[in-house]
Amino acid sequence: MQRFIVWIQAVLIPTLGPAGLFLVAFLDSSFLSIPEINDLLVITAAMKDPGTAWVSVVMATLGSLGGCLLLYGLGRRGGETLLLKRFGPEKTRRARETFEKYELLALAVPAVLPPPMPFKIFVLAAGVFQLSLRKFVITLLVARGLRYSGWAVVGVVYREEALRLLKSVDTWAAANLHLVLGGLGLGALGMALYWAWRRRHRAPVAPAGPS
Repeated sequence: MQRFIVWIQAVLIPTLGPAGLFLVAFLDSSFLSIPEINDLLVITAAMKDPGTAWVSVVMATLGSLGGCLLLYGLGRRGGETLLLKRFGPEKTRRARETFEKYELLALAVPAVLPPPMPFKIFVLAAGVFQLSLRKFVITLLVARGLRYSGWAVVGVVYREEALRLLKSVDTWAAANLHLVLGGLGLGALGMALYWAWRRRHRAPVAPAGPS
């Protein structure tokens, strides 16, 4: 795998440029699994040319969305049987319960978090459990866009230290995934309570009087 990553960095990306990043992101989100490759490429591109870092963010985001759309379509066509064959009954049951309880967050949180947080099962599950295409696309554009934008900023600001920071963050997240998920869960709960409070206390609109 390390040789493949080196080949991507040394040959594919210099040859194809931003299109190469789109291709890698597409493949990583669909047929292949190359953990952290998109984060790494975005950081590297931002380090080399901060002025065009946004191009890498856009290409990585759109490429990832394209690969996820392929899995989403497979999920819609294959149904729950596809999840059962690919991931087994226990993971399928948990994916169903997660979507029933959290819906968009079930897709957004894995899209933002680094490995070992599973992601593709939730992309397939979004198709299987009929999450609307519009919600699917918007959720991934926002979540992936935030993720890659964050790493581009890290690459611009920290330069040579950025790759070490990427490794440190991924190592910490892997060791403390329960804390990360707990924090995100509390944040989501807080947002839900806030919006429920706003809706409850929103001033009623007075009916228009006779003209």
